[in-house]
Amino acid sequence: MLPVIALVGRPNVGKSTLFNRLTKSRDALVADLPGLTRDRKYGEGRLGDHAYIVIDTGGISGDEQGIDHEMARQSLQAVDEADIVLFLVDGRAGLNPADEMIADHLRRSNKAYHLVVNKTDGIDPDIAMGDFYGLGLGEPQPIAAAHGRGVRSLIENVLVQALGDVEPETDEEVEEAEDGSIKIAIVGRPNVGKSTLVNRMLGEERVVVYDQAGTTRDSVYIPYSREEQDYTLIDTAGVRRRKNIKEAVEKFSIIKTLQAIEDAHVVILVVDARDGVTEQDLHMLSFVMDAGRALVIALNKWDGMDVEQRDKVKEQIQRRLEFASFARFHFISALHGSGVGDLYHSIGEAYESAMAKWPTSRLTRLLEDMVADHQPPMINGRRIKLRYAHQGGSNPPIIVVHGNQTDALPLSYKRYLQNKFVRVLGLKGTPVRFEFRSGDNPFEGRKNKLTGRQLAKKARFRDHIQSIKKKERKKRSKK
Repeated sequence: MLPVIALVGRPNVGKSTLFNRLTKSRDALVADLPGLTRDRKYGEGRLGDHAYIVIDTGGISGDEQGIDHEMARQSLQAVDEADIVLFLVDGRAGLNPADEMIADHLRRSNKAYHLVVNKTDGIDPDIAMGDFYGLGLGEPQPIAAAHGRGVRSLIENVLVQALGDVEPETDEEVEEAEDGSIKIAIVGRPNVGKSTLVNRMLGEERVVVYDQAGTTRDSVYIPYSREEQDYTLIDTAGVRRRKNIKEAVEKFSIIKTLQAIEDAHVVILVVDARDGVTEQDLHMLSFVMDAGRALVIALNKWDGMDVEQRDKVKEQIQRRLEFASFARFHFISALHGSGVGDLYHSIGEAYESAMAKWPTSRLTRLLEDMVADHQPPMINGRRIKLRYAHQGGSNPPIIVVHGNQTDALPLSYKRYLQNKFVRVLGLKGTPVRFEFRSGDNPFEGRKNKLTGRQLAKKARFRDHIQSIKKKERKKRSKK
């Protein structure tokens, strides 16, 4: 599971600035969804091979209502969701009564935390940190979030602490991950019918449910089988505990949804057809796309809509979801079961495409055929060379193309290759990522490297010599 890091502190201590720094390696997902507190934003960051989720909270002002203030209550809710808390204080403003209240809450929360002194640029860090030793939260860590100073060291320390608490994967867990079970995450806004769809998928004929649901960060993993295929539904709404459905919807947590997406093979995004495609749906879809997961989109509550309403929804889908055209769309009624069984065909199709493996020889032959049909353009008098291709990963499939001057390859030609590979390989229901890499220039670093003008002159001389030789061969042939 991804480590979850919460940023807490008074207003204007730099939490949002640090949030942007920590998520800059990937576009931060700002999940401003109804049902979530307006003051909280969620994003994903990455340091090397390690990803993490960051929660940016509203400030705790420390006014007469103190910790009981609604903003403070909702901000401190993030502490409960997090694995590690970064408590930010203002190094320029010094210690504040609100800082002391937050520190007292952290001590009682039994959460792992780091005291972070921000805005230490231009001042002596030792002086800036002096007031905060009295909080009794250990050694403060000085940073300047606006300039990035100290941020990398901070997140490295946090990840070492977080990953050190993760149990190593056992052999049994590895076998379970490779036993052919397809992990399906059901995601979507509150009240779009996720719980109804999960129950419908588990309750169809010929379905055997193994009631051994495990819990990981409020997501319930439900193994079952259907027509001799094993599945694991990742339920992000807690629908197995019916008495808590209302509470689960009211406290819809983006954290468990993000983690379910990361852990899944195939994601089913449930959209309320009567509401159409909303901004919240697009936010969720953007995270699925960033994670590179295979995707099936289910337009739920299709029953009861008249022809005019259905045509309007279909037109909106074509317009707003064109970027997700690789996904299969299904119009279903989870309540009545219509169309739900058809989801399994698209799930299997998307899973096979996402997990497909191809030998380098096949991908290279395909590349050679594509180049023969349509050659890359000339750049500065030299034609771009594409030499071979190989697979760089699965879920999503990654195809790596090697050659020379690939950084100059036009976007139109890249799309040509991508579309051809997808069509020839028969990929459906999954995004495909391409990487273009250039080989090292063997002449790089030579002192006597020829200039462009010298290379052109040399080429003209070579052509002249070849022309003379050609004339001599013609004369000999006449004799």
